Amino acid sequence: MFKNYRIRDYDFKLILMVLLLSGIGVMAVGSAEESLQTRQLAGVVAGTVVMIVISFFNYSMLIKLNWLMYFGNILLLGLVILVGDTANNAQRWLEIGGLRFQPSETAKILLILFFAQFIMKHREKLNTFRMIAACVILIAVPWVLVYEQPALSTSLVLIVVFCVIMFAGGISWKLVLGVLAVIIPSVAIIISLALQPDNTVLEDYQRNRILAFINPEEYADAGAYQQLNSVMAIGSGQLDGKGYKNNEITSVKNGNFISESQNDFIFAVIGEEFGFKGCVAVIVLLFLIALECISIARKAKDTAGTIIAAGMGGLIAFQSFFNIGVATFILPNTGLPLPFVSYGLTSLMSLFIGMGFVLNVRLQAKKNK
Repeated sequence: MFKNYRIRDYDFKLILMVLLLSGIGVMAVGSAEESLQTRQLAGVVAGTVVMIVISFFNYSMLIKLNWLMYFGNILLLGLVILVGDTANNAQRWLEIGGLRFQPSETAKILLILFFAQFIMKHREKLNTFRMIAACVILIAVPWVLVYEQPALSTSLVLIVVFCVIMFAGGISWKLVLGVLAVIIPSVAIIISLALQPDNTVLEDYQRNRILAFINPEEYADAGAYQQLNSVMAIGSGQLDGKGYKNNEITSVKNGNFISESQNDFIFAVIGEEFGFKGCVAVIVLLFLIALECISIARKAKDTAGTIIAAGMGGLIAFQSFFNIGVATFILPNTGLPLPFVSYGLTSLMSLFIGMGFVLNVRLQAKKNK
């Protein structure tokens, strides 16, 4: 389970970047909703401890429990459908023994770990139709359970992470291009059909969010109102921002013009209070963390390590892009947290656990000659 590691192989800069970003998150959450700041700070402290502990466990041994992870994941997602708590027109939370959490967030990490072992074990057959079909079926089961909550945004992230996993596992470029040639026009057709009034593909609120992005004036109540106010808040911060926890009357945040500002629209709080400089700092940290994960993936000792590090890098990069894209109105309103910044202890702990595995991949990386 444990191995002899060298301290010089430990990726301290990755930990530093994660902690800096999490620190910004604690400050931003405290400004958006002061009563949640202590809980967010406690989550960061607990997550850091868990991350460091996991970083010393041999990931090659832990991922041998991949089928236990997979079926445990299916069980939790299934319980959400059956007995989960409902809030904001979605049934996404589960309470066990007084602990309330969101299984769709833990699903992202568990699926990365599962496929790391599964693909490494069958890597020689990865480019066969049978193996690809098996991978698609294995991701389809949890994907459907997440989609039915409904959690369209999280289900989209799962698809993106799955594509990163398959690419990191060594799928052929020819297959990738062939699939893209089929998927891109198919997605365009599905979206076009889904926007029709009598469709059953999307929930009404999901369709309205897309329409609000296309025509914000007509569908302001469907989410465009929040996004327009988010853009206003970010722009009003200008270069240096209005100041941390400012009391300005012109503050969009202080006027409660943005709901869920501690979660989905935390980037608007950062933009208004810390300005362009604060926004750039957050984006650069997210980019560097994702880039460091990709760098670790290139040095991994085996395929499983490559998939774990690349999967986490892809998760952080794409989820960050979706969240900031919504806050700046370049994407329809989706409802995804900003990694390490938004309030949400399940998301925060899941990311710290994933980064713990990435750190262990780095500890066991191939040595440069």
